[in-house]
Amino acid sequence: MNKLPPTRLVYSTEQGRLCPHCQQPVKACRCEKKRALPTGDGIIRIHLETKGRKGKGVTVIAGIPLADEALEQLGKQLKQRCGTGGTVKDGTIEIQGDHIEKLSMELKAKGFTVKRKGG
Repeated sequence: MNKLPPTRLVYSTEQGRLCPHCQQPVKACRCEKKRALPTGDGIIRIHLETKGRKGKGVTVIAGIPLADEALEQLGKQLKQRCGTGGTVKDGTIEIQGDHIEKLSMELKAKGFTVKRKGG
């Protein structure tokens, strides 16, 4: 008789995405493995991405050396500045629409070094 390996829940309709280690919602994860600050050259890269979005443009900001809570707060401020929606996921901020110039000026005013990635 074949025994199936034990399965673990990765998503719950009540709580959303769950941590694979402690089975708690990701925002309330009690694991010691928290996302480390991105290691890199300290330069924020900003570009427009349309791939996989049916031609709709999204401004992607990557390489921000902030912790999760501070990154969420910065994402909220930038979305309000542009007057559009967006999200923060996997250490990047995505803002709906083409707002590269406005966002790069805003980030430079906050003291970050910003480079435009791509064309």
